[in-house]
Amino acid sequence: MIFKSILPGLLFSLASAVLLHDEAYCQSDSLTAKQEAVSETPGRPDLYHIKKNVDYPVTVAAAAWTLYGLSQVSKKGASDVTKVLNLKRSGVPWFDRWGIKTYSKSADKASYIPFYVAMPLPVLAFALDKRTRKDYGKLVFLYAEAMTMTGVLYSSATHYVDRYRPLVYSAESPMNTRLSGNSRNAFFAGHVALVGTSFFLVAKVFADYHPESKYKWAFYSGAAAVTLLTGYLRHEAGEHFPSDILLGTAVGTASGLLIPSLHKIRLIHNPHLSILPFNAAPLNGSAANALASGKGLKTAGGFGMTKGFSTIYRF
Repeated sequence: MIFKSILPGLLFSLASAVLLHDEAYCQSDSLTAKQEAVSETPGRPDLYHIKKNVDYPVTVAAAAWTLYGLSQVSKKGASDVTKVLNLKRSGVPWFDRWGIKTYSKSADKASYIPFYVAMPLPVLAFALDKRTRKDYGKLVFLYAEAMTMTGVLYSSATHYVDRYRPLVYSAESPMNTRLSGNSRNAFFAGHVALVGTSFFLVAKVFADYHPESKYKWAFYSGAAAVTLLTGYLRHEAGEHFPSDILLGTAVGTASGLLIPSLHKIRLIHNPHLSILPFNAAPLNGSAANALASGKGLKTAGGFGMTKGFSTIYRF
């Protein structure tokens, strides 16, 4: 149960890191303007940055731990018959008792459809989109990193925490299923976490590469819908309690959104500014152009600039 107590703190820490990462901003009080959306800016800087000396070893270590944890989970032996037969509803926390279900083979099979779709989804989606294709290797690595983060949490939970699935508490469930070692892996919903990681990562990356798109909401809504559908099917199958599904949803959503966010490059935050290379062609209309010099973010006549790029203020 130690895992249960530290997981909320871990998720809070990750969320806090993203908020701190977004703190940098630049604004001008002397000018008012309308933002002009630019669908594609040639030579625009990369959206994500990977620190090879940090991200590579962390991802490899996380993948190794996930494989180790899953190997240990697969070694769980059958449950004791007497213990299973003596299980009572009263032994389940009150908020999860309504989740006790008889095993449903059809719902169990159906829950694997979004599960199997989710695994290759980012790999295919990033290859099909013109903007993400140029950063294909980097984005696939971010997907792998997100999956290993989810894998570490899931494999650790199922390895160290034995929790009977809801179906075990139902006398109508097949006895061989109730006694299976796999029936002690209720905590937490791995299918839901994996689906959430994949779909929310695709939605986040699409939103970052298509900031002007009117369909970003559809990607996020779709990610939420498929994740919730997976949770519903796992619930109907008698595989997980509501709290297991909620935690799996939180883990998957957090991994899918936070991993890209933590790697995102934020040069400047101002709706009136566009970042272009030094040799960018002049834009039509009135514009103030400040060239970068020195380190970090500076100002020149009220206009922000950063080393290596020219900032254009649109009036």
